Amino acid sequence: MDPAAGIVINGTPEYVRASIEASLKRLDVDYIDLYYQHRVDTKTPIEDTMRELKKSVEEGKIKYIGLSEASPETIRRAHVVHPVTALQMEWSLWSRDIENEIIPLCRFPQKPHTGFVEKELGIGIVPYSPLGRGFFGGRIVAESVPANSYLTFHPRFQGENLERNKKLYLQIEKLAQKHGCPPSQLALAWVFHQGDDVAPIPGTTKITNLESNIDALRLKLTEEDLKEITAVVPLNEIAGSRTPDRLSHLTWKFANTPTKEKKIES
Repeated sequence: MDPAAGIVINGTPEYVRASIEASLKRLDVDYIDLYYQHRVDTKTPIEDTMRELKKSVEEGKIKYIGLSEASPETIRRAHVVHPVTALQMEWSLWSRDIENEIIPLCRFPQKPHTGFVEKELGIGIVPYSPLGRGFFGGRIVAESVPANSYLTFHPRFQGENLERNKKLYLQIEKLAQKHGCPPSQLALAWVFHQGDDVAPIPGTTKITNLESNIDALRLKLTEEDLKEITAVVPLNEIAGSRTPDRLSHLTWKFANTPTKEKKIES
């Protein structure tokens, strides 16, 4: 965070190495299991970032490499340098823009008659905000957006947008009653059921919510159930963009990096 420039993304090799070393020191561990390039530095070739991360893998300082909000081109180029293990992207009932390009890139659709999923790149998906930034938890629908919350700046939680989106929540609430669970569990179970290579990361500060999130694993949804849940949250009825305008440049659709120029030998 820079007081003048705001959020600054730095993927230079020097910064990557300094960050890893600092993380190891703060955590007091010998290695980090999964290390992300969290968002994409669009001024630095992804190859430079990945080569430095690859060095850390070879040195035993990290085990696996992840990317966050990376574009399809960036993912492909990164994967050439070193396999990408995990891709952290926003994915929930009301944020599904990764389904057309990102998900197919990470895996092929199921092959007919075999029941076997053959992946293209073999990258696991780690959905962040799987509860729609808490929307499907219901508190904001029942009460209001806390005055000190970041969500006061979020398009989907403002004025008329919020009122329109509340109608979608009520539809999920009805389905949740049918399945005998809270709306939050149904929304989270929907994400869980998107594939065995999907590992959502819902956040909470309360033990009761943590336990409820874990209980979402007990829900067994059929293909018909998933279609029904998806249908009550039509993408064309969701009011507001998934990211505030001032942060949209940090999303995957704007996450290409410069190409790495090859040196020409004379």
